[in-house]
Amino acid sequence: MSLLDETFAKLRSEGRKALLPFITAGYPDLDFTGDLLKDFGKAGVAACEVGVPYSDPVADGPVIQASYQRALESGFRLQQLFEMRKRIAAEVTIPTLTMASYAIIYRVGLERYIEQSQEAGFCGAIVPDLLVEEAAEFSKLCADRDFNLIQLVTPTTPRERQVRIAESSSGFLYFVSVTGITGERNELPPQLIDNVGWLREQTDVPVCIGFGISQPEHVAKLGPVADGLIVGSAIVRRIAQANAENRGEVRGEIDRYVREMLAAINAVK
Repeated sequence: MSLLDETFAKLRSEGRKALLPFITAGYPDLDFTGDLLKDFGKAGVAACEVGVPYSDPVADGPVIQASYQRALESGFRLQQLFEMRKRIAAEVTIPTLTMASYAIIYRVGLERYIEQSQEAGFCGAIVPDLLVEEAAEFSKLCADRDFNLIQLVTPTTPRERQVRIAESSSGFLYFVSVTGITGERNELPPQLIDNVGWLREQTDVPVCIGFGISQPEHVAKLGPVADGLIVGSAIVRRIAQANAENRGEVRGEIDRYVREMLAAINAVK
């Protein structure tokens, strides 16, 4: 079992849910990214997703798109992320995952990407644009190396296809709450609870909901039906306020927000 598998097994045995923050690698720089990973571990989140900036964003809303663009303009390179994660390995004990386009993984080489990720301390990858019809090779390589492959299910994914995606995934399934792009939302679709509940009955792979999760009220509503909730744009928007003079303040604001969301998810029965 990977560290992520162990984490979800422990949470399930305790009847608890996972909170998974998302941040953009290298935004505003890799030192800040590393500091946030340390902060999240201290706060007690279940795992953290680290987005790998890409010039052709996949379903990313304006907040995350802007963060990717800024990181790329600053000279971000994937190898720098691996090197940074390796340097802070002793200080980050929570599972960390990359979120990367399959084009990036393919360019690096499937086996090489897994190898470099694991050497750096990442235990899996979320691949939002990997079609289930094309996932067999990478899925097998990941399974053979105990490296989690997390794939996405959307509200428009046919149910038979959802099951096929679950069969080639591990760690958890990323259930996209809404059609369209990421971003904070006040309202989430009423059918979301039924759709996630159905999928959880079809697979033993944990199901986590992302896209639009930003408020404790969302946690209270969706927590009971999901294994975990993913919070991205709300955190990246706060990171956008960081500059050379106020980094400590921004980290403190993000820490308070994450702990507020953690309190909400820990209250879910």
